Amino acid sequence: MNGLTVAILIKLFLGIGLTFNVLGTIALYRFPDVYTRLHGTTKCTTFGSIFTSASVVVYAISKYVTTGEPRFITFTIHVVIAIFALLITNPTGAHAIARAAHRSGVKPLGIADKLAEKEAGEN
Repeated sequence: MNGLTVAILIKLFLGIGLTFNVLGTIALYRFPDVYTRLHGTTKCTTFGSIFTSASVVVYAISKYVTTGEPRFITFTIHVVIAIFALLITNPTGAHAIARAAHRSGVKPLGIADKLAEKEAGEN
């Protein structure tokens, strides 16, 4: 890949990542309850962070190809590990927050609460 293609790819990935992170921020302020806020922010920021990390990977691989320095491969491996950690921790954290909100009595707005119906049926 030449330098122009790499630069365009990096800017494209950064633009997509930034767009989704901004959408996640808007979701945090605009959605009506904790559950929809969690859904909007978790999905958008996970996707946005993946794309910003992908731009870092493209940069590091292009630098490795041009310079041949192994530190860029190490950098790429670290970013990929961070992406996997993000893919595990973001949904897990959102689930824990949603479960804590539900257990503390925060009800979803405007939709059926199937978990509450299930728990009421068990008692």
